[in-house]
Amino acid sequence: MAQVYRGGQPYPAGHPGRLTPHEVRTRAFAARRRGIDPDEVREFQARVADELAMLNESVRLLSQENDRIRRALRDWQTMHARECRPPNSGHW
Repeated sequence: MAQVYRGGQPYPAGHPGRLTPHEVRTRAFAARRRGIDPDEVREFQARVADELAMLNESVRLLSQENDRIRRALRDWQTMHARECRPPNSGHW
């Protein structure tokens, strides 16, 4: 499978379709005879890029929180496993 690049960088593994806020802000569109207002397009691009940046930050923070909780659970399980002993640990 060929490596696909975006903006000179390889795509992150598993997420080839993700846009960056920079790509949204800097995307240019070809002019047409009955085109749309370029100022409106730029305003919309800015709104979308800002929201995308906010969502990316939320995902990053949630991922960090998920890692923290996963580590805490693993630590608790380890501590609990040490405290619990089999019920019939005598000689039979």
